[in-house]
Amino acid sequence: MEIEKNYRINSLFEFYQPLLTKKQDSYIQLYYGDDFSLGEIAEEFSVSRQAVYDNIKRTETILEGYESKLHLYSEFVARNQQADEIQTYVKKNYPQDEKLNNLVAHLENLEEE
Repeated sequence: MEIEKNYRINSLFEFYQPLLTKKQDSYIQLYYGDDFSLGEIAEEFSVSRQAVYDNIKRTETILEGYESKLHLYSEFVARNQQADEIQTYVKKNYPQDEKLNNLVAHLENLEEE
């Protein structure tokens, strides 16, 4: 469960990072991205552990709020799943069609850009 939460928060952070304040950005990056403890972050910013904890929890709520309104992450996941299905189908049923396979590969790469 904890790994899933970390993955989700990191994913939401990738999509919505530009919408966060500098402090929110720093705390989330250090806590979820760099695996700093609350104490380490508190020491880095000369604040209490409670202040860091409260900020991280508030930022998690903000990230979830952005996702509930904008759906960027869930739509990204759905598009990737659909692209994977298409790629699997094309490779299975049209392995010799180089043009079709290249188009599908290009479609996959668009999501990564």
